[in-house]
Amino acid sequence: MEQQEDRWARARDVAGRVQRRGALAARRARITAARMRREGRRYLRRLLRIPGRIRSAFMRRWRRSLQFRTVLITLVLACASIFGVGIYLSNQIANSLFQERLTQSEVQTRQSVTQVQETFDGAQVTDQQGVLKLVNDTLATLEARDSGTPRQYVFLAVPNQDQPRNQWVDSRASYLRTENDIPQSLRAAVEGSQQSQQFWESIPLTVDNTVHPAIAVGNKVTFGGTVYELYLLYDIQSAQETLDEMQNVLWFGGVFLILLIGAIVWIVTRSLVSPVSHAAAVSEKLAAGQLEERMAVEGEDEVARLAKSFNHMATSLQEQINQLAALSQMQQRFVSDVSHELRTPLTTVRMAAEVLYDARGQFDPVNKRSAELLYNQVERFQALLNDLLEISRFDAGVARLDVEPQDIVTVVRSVIETAAPIAVSCGSEVRLYARAGSIVVDMDARRIERVLRNLLLNALEHGEGRPVEIFVAANADAVGVSVRDHGIGMSPSEAARVFDRFWRADPARARKSGGSGLGLSIATEDVKLHNGWLQAWGRRGEGSCFRLTLPLHAGGTIVESPVALEPGGTLPLVRGATREVVVGATALRSAGGTPSAGAASAGAATVATPTVGAHHAEGEPVSGAQQSETAPVAGAPRAEVPPEFGGRTP
Repeated sequence: MEQQEDRWARARDVAGRVQRRGALAARRARITAARMRREGRRYLRRLLRIPGRIRSAFMRRWRRSLQFRTVLITLVLACASIFGVGIYLSNQIANSLFQERLTQSEVQTRQSVTQVQETFDGAQVTDQQGVLKLVNDTLATLEARDSGTPRQYVFLAVPNQDQPRNQWVDSRASYLRTENDIPQSLRAAVEGSQQSQQFWESIPLTVDNTVHPAIAVGNKVTFGGTVYELYLLYDIQSAQETLDEMQNVLWFGGVFLILLIGAIVWIVTRSLVSPVSHAAAVSEKLAAGQLEERMAVEGEDEVARLAKSFNHMATSLQEQINQLAALSQMQQRFVSDVSHELRTPLTTVRMAAEVLYDARGQFDPVNKRSAELLYNQVERFQALLNDLLEISRFDAGVARLDVEPQDIVTVVRSVIETAAPIAVSCGSEVRLYARAGSIVVDMDARRIERVLRNLLLNALEHGEGRPVEIFVAANADAVGVSVRDHGIGMSPSEAARVFDRFWRADPARARKSGGSGLGLSIATEDVKLHNGWLQAWGRRGEGSCFRLTLPLHAGGTIVESPVALEPGGTLPLVRGATREVVVGATALRSAGGTPSAGAASAGAATVATPTVGAHHAEGEPVSGAQQSETAPVAGAPRAEVPPEFGGRTP
């Protein structure tokens, strides 16, 4: 009993091991199948990508290579021309060969039928054996198996004849030929014709299990009062073989001619395109600053003259560039040296002017006014000298950025607060609109603050006492700040030159803020260091707008500015961004239309957010309004979002 149980236990163990091995083998098979399916899909995807890669490579080659386009177009046109000419020649040759064989067949048939009819008419036999022998011998002379155009016959009695038929002669035909080889259309034409008429038709003829082209020519003959149909079959396989050989020669000749034309065009275009490619490469090197590069001159043809002219032009440009570079370097050194040399005496003069300015209360009115003018002009001179030193650093290429993550909204607010006294004196109101309370940008805060201060002071100076609006917004790649005034404005030609050094739209116009004429030029250089944009728009009588666009991250690129430059332009919205509207006022007017005394004395900017119910850029109420940083003066007008920022007109 125990032995039986042991045997059962061992059997169960063996069955379990077999089952586990089977399960393991099945699992391995599933894994292998999954791997094979995955590899198959990957291989299929690679195969499906091959046509796209070939097409992309072809289009890239087509766009970039003049020689490739020329050779390909020439080959396509040559193929079309040779194909058309080949088809025309092949058809003409085939028609000529067929007409030749057809004419030959008709002539031979007419002669043979005439001989047969004469033999039948002159026969003097009356017994059946003699008649059969005469007919067989006569028809046998019609066959020509060993000639260039083999010929066979089919001899048939016309059915339904009124005259009594000669029962001694039945239908006859060459070996392996039957009446089925004759088309019914040809038989009908022969049966309904006169005896002297002759008809033909092209037919397929089976010879040695192959189909040959043939011509069947039919006539009528009479023998012993009975009318018969006599058909001669001409095998024109030799003509077909001749045509096939000629067509093969034409096609091989056409392919060879296409290849020859392609090689000739490639050689010719290479001789013409290579100098152009060489000139393009030399031009790129010249543009990159390698002014010593020249083209190789070979021969005296047009290409050689082009190379000589190109080299002469390159030499002339090199000399002019070297002269301009030397003059520019001398000018930069002169400006830098003079600016540095003027700093020491200017400091002394400034200290003396400050002493006289502080003691102006003890002077008579004339000297007092002179002391004030001296102090103000020394201040302007100091600003001009600082701008010249900054320009000289830009020209020398030694200006460097100190990039740190900074909140540009805070920088804008600081600029507004700094310009508050000038805004009060100009009687203008500064309004700040920001989509978010904080926008962090990788930038040099000192330089960007200088750019924004320059733009704001220019807007206040030319704003004619009207409101100045500042818009701040950001998208996924960039941040934009635009400064909009509603003053005298400028024309498009003036907007194109506004960033030039020492340029003014109206040189005779008096300055209120004492600029040097270099502020926008310095601002342009500061923005270039940040890889940003500084753009201007203006229209006479409608004001002007300056837009600053910076990449959010250092080294980034700008695709689109998040703020509009021209009035009424669309302002792209950023999904998920807050659109709080911040209003800043530096000169809050009283009910009488003059700046309030409190605002004028304090000279501080008021920065506030709209209350609940104001509209943001998408026209929805802004909830959770923030408290103002400085309490607004009572009676100040409430500013709303302009249409440029997606809101309502103030």
